[in-house]
Amino acid sequence: MDWEQIWKLVALPDNVPIVLLLVLLPFYLWMAFSQAFKNDRLIARLEADPDLRKTHHRTTFPHHPSWAPTVHVWPHLLKREFIAMIIVTAFMIVWSICLDAPLEEPANPNLTMNPSKAPWYFLGLQELLVYFDPWIAGVVLPSIILGGLMAIPYIDTNPLGNGYYTWKQRKFAVGTFLFGFIVLWVVMVVIGTFIRGPGWLWFWPGQTWDHHRVDHEVNYDLHAYFGIEGTWPTFFFGLGFLLALGGITGALTHLFLKKCYPRMLQSMSKLQYIVMMQFWVFQIIVVVKVIARLVFHVKNFWVTPWFNV
Repeated sequence: MDWEQIWKLVALPDNVPIVLLLVLLPFYLWMAFSQAFKNDRLIARLEADPDLRKTHHRTTFPHHPSWAPTVHVWPHLLKREFIAMIIVTAFMIVWSICLDAPLEEPANPNLTMNPSKAPWYFLGLQELLVYFDPWIAGVVLPSIILGGLMAIPYIDTNPLGNGYYTWKQRKFAVGTFLFGFIVLWVVMVVIGTFIRGPGWLWFWPGQTWDHHRVDHEVNYDLHAYFGIEGTWPTFFFGLGFLLALGGITGALTHLFLKKCYPRMLQSMSKLQYIVMMQFWVFQIIVVVKVIARLVFHVKNFWVTPWFNV
């Protein structure tokens, strides 16, 4: 274990935000789920005991969207926001004094940094460039992410869970967010920050970054594993594989939702259902592609004369 290498990565001013993220993310997940489970237990008690429902300070029944603790804006909310503003301001002042801005010498076109990395908040996209062509990783996937974020309020119309933490009443929404945020974003940022070293090669945590290391790994397109050759045979093979993968993923997702969330499916319109399924299929295909590249060295699923996927 090369502790010096680990300390160099953790102590870099560029990496301080991601280190804070890795500390704060588990804390807020623990806090949110502890509050959610506490509220879920309270909801179960109120459902089982009508007398308690009448005397409890949260008089509105928990299945109604207004079932949430009320906090007056003045003075309670403004006081908390003011205290939070002071704490964040003090933290930023201490941060700016203790750590210098990560500015380096003027750019030299004859000398490229190795590894050359984007800011930490773009490292997820830079890591996706390993698995997808630039037009997919830099244009298509970010567009899908932004479109999915904008579509969430129109897809998930469940009024429960507004204003209070809950897991039981919003499993699908919370689970979808955690999958998209942690698996498809935070994990990619962590890999790009701490795992990718010189030459954008894979170095396990604690492994010394060897600038002279060369990996002789050969990546293959999927059709090469099956001995398929020729422009059009590979075209139709890749197209068929993606359609089959999307169909299987969509069918499994539908069965999962039908078994676990039948009410949600019944309340959704056809447009909501189609949009939701498309976004879920895209998410799962991205994970499948990442695993296929890392484990089986598959470069592309679908090879065409115009683009590769």
